[in-house]
Amino acid sequence: MTATCYLGLGSNLGDPVAHLTSALSALEQHPAIRLINRSPFYGSKAIGPGTQPDFINAVIEVQTTLAPAPLLHALQAIENQHGRERRLRWGARTLDIDILLYDNQTISEPDLQIPHPRLSERAFVLVPLQKIAPDLQLPNGTSVASLLDYVSTDDVWMLQFQDGV
Repeated sequence: MTATCYLGLGSNLGDPVAHLTSALSALEQHPAIRLINRSPFYGSKAIGPGTQPDFINAVIEVQTTLAPAPLLHALQAIENQHGRERRLRWGARTLDIDILLYDNQTISEPDLQIPHPRLSERAFVLVPLQKIAPDLQLPNGTSVASLLDYVSTDDVWMLQFQDGV
């Protein structure tokens, strides 16, 4: 069985563009993951503790034969290969890959919640998600486009350069 998933990628340490580009390459090389579409890279102001550098974000659409938990583990392995450290919640990071949506499923487990629990609050995810899937609806029927009516997009901007887009 193949599932369509949307993943959010972000980085704000080291060379964020290089981290995202490398993560995209790692995802493309995974035998159970096929990249279907990707958004441009966007900049966004960091949300979290202390003063942090701005983030570079993107959203991708993939098809996978992995079930949700094994997909999460594969994504965490890619994060770890990029030096991801999980010391401080919402802290600065070399790479973050979140499962935003997995088909039309709703999953609520201690280590995995789909749709991503803060998806509807995060313009840095909604803007690129709407760019690649303008008619996408969440499992509850809410359109991604309508969620953008409730968040400020002032701190999200498309980067002027685009690596491969």
